[in-house]
Parts: sequence; structure tokens; C-alpha cells
Amino acid sequence: MSSRKPTPLTVRVTEDLQRMLEGDPSHDRLVAALRHLAKWRSHLVSETLTKMSGDTVLSGPFKGMKYGVRASEGTRSARLIGCYEASLADVVETIIARAYPLVIDIGSAEGYYAVGLARRMPEARVLARDDNPFAQSLCRKLAEQNGVADRIEIGGRMEAADFAICTTARSVIVCDIEGAEEDLLDPAQAPGLLAADILVEVHEGMKPGLLEKIARRFRPTHALRRIERRIDDSGLPDWMHQLSDMDRLLAVWEWRAGPTPWLWMERK
Repeated sequence: MSSRKPTPLTVRVTEDLQRMLEGDPSHDRLVAALRHLAKWRSHLVSETLTKMSGDTVLSGPFKGMKYGVRASEGTRSARLIGCYEASLADVVETIIARAYPLVIDIGSAEGYYAVGLARRMPEARVLARDDNPFAQSLCRKLAEQNGVADRIEIGGRMEAADFAICTTARSVIVCDIEGAEEDLLDPAQAPGLLAADILVEVHEGMKPGLLEKIARRFRPTHALRRIERRIDDSGLPDWMHQLSDMDRLLAVWEWRAGPTPWLWMERK
């Protein structure tokens, strides 16, 4: 038995699990407990990754980006490894190659995409929009770490009328707003959307049928491509081969609990 004194995090997670498992045996309780425990272990893997490999993204489209902030939500380790949302890598490279003058990141969180694209697209104007003040502060810090703070405009909620800006320059929108895309991405209310290419994460698990609902709105004007999730462990650093299979899986786990397909919608 280990004599190591448990950390406050370990104590808190243990107490959480004890509460979660109180009562009669339950499939749902076990699933919730497993997810909670996996997040705890994922946090430890992320700390080890930072100690061993630093806080620079190791692979993927944003390789070389300093990532010295916490993730405002979800895993940090997959972002550091560079395998976060790996199925989007070719679309991200397409966006970079097209050199859009205007990039709008809606639900920008701590700025992984906003800052990553600003680094790769030095001529672009990047708008990072998130209604969480803490996420905005993390985005500012990340932009400063990467020397692109002067080219990222950080702000709050994007409203329908704001999309008129897309008619002033060739534009691409990256959108991840936890189901709120149902209301926001409506060209009937925001006709400026029709002037932009759009990459949106659709929270189909939260709102079944949402992907088709959004697709119907844009099918007349845009070519649509559905992109499913994909796990890519090719960027794991060599030292991780010493870890257990479970820890290696947790290093690339993105904490998703249900379907979150993406739609890549390009103007015809």
C-alpha cells in the first residue's frame, strides 16, 4: 500500500465517488463514477505530459504553439499532443491554405483555434468570441504567449446582426457553442452567414436531428461535408510508450459523452 499522502484532488475525487456510489447497485451510477474517475486520471496524465514534454503543442496543424494555459473545458493533454479533434486536421489545413482575410471563432474558449489559426495565418484578422469572461482571459493570455495578441479581437456573444461583417471580406467561421448553433446559425435571421464558409460542431447527442436541421438551411447555398470523430495517437511522444494502455488512451480522450459530428459548409 502506498504511503504517499493523498493530494487534495485525490481526496475530493474519492469523496465524490463515494457519494456517487451510495445506494443500490446501478448501471448509471457506475457509468457516472467511471467518467469522473477517468477525468481525474486524465488530469494526472496531462500534468505528467507537461512535466515531460513541456507546454508546446507537439504535432498536428498547430504544432509549435505555446499552450501554457488550462483548457477552459475538456481535456488539455489531447490539445498539447496535437490530436485534439484530429478528424478536422485536413479542413484546418484547407482553411490555412485559403488564407481567408477574416476568421471568426465562435465559442473560442481558451483560444486553441483562434490563436492556432492566427499563428498559421499571419495576414488574417481573427475574431474570438465567447460569452465566458474567464475563457476570454485565457484566450488573451494564450494570444500573448504566442505573440499574436495584436491580431486577435476578443469579445463576447456573437449576435445575428454581427454576421454582416462576413460580406465585407472572404470569411470562415469556426463554431462550437454546445447546442446553441441551432439558433445562431440561421441565415433567415443572419443572412451574412451565406457569405462565409462555416465549420460547425453539431451537438447531435444533445439535440437529435440538429445536424439535418442545420444542413437544410445551408444546402441550397453551400456544399456540405459531415465529419465524424476520429482518435489519432500518432503524435504521442516516445516516452509515453512506458505508460499503461489506459493512460495512453486517456491522453487522447476528449471527454465527449455523445455524438458531436462536424459540418464543413463551403459556399458553392
